[in-house]
Amino acid sequence: MSTEHADPGHGHSPAAWTSVIIMLIAVTIGTVAFFLDVPWLVWASAALLVVGAIVGWVLSRAGYGVGGAKVVEKAH
Repeated sequence: MSTEHADPGHGHSPAAWTSVIIMLIAVTIGTVAFFLDVPWLVWASAALLVVGAIVGWVLSRAGYGVGGAKVVEKAH
């Protein structure tokens, strides 16, 4: 049995961080807009949430995801 811990590397990439930040901003805007009863802004924030997911996917395909060609792995 090996004592090494296999790190799956979830979220340790520029693609993941960018995507999550965009999505957090979208959820924050959507929550405030829902509270203030601004339906168009709620829907716009929902669209921004989808954009965040797409941006993460595009950056991952461009080599900025976990194990990507443009990412420098750091030792833990």
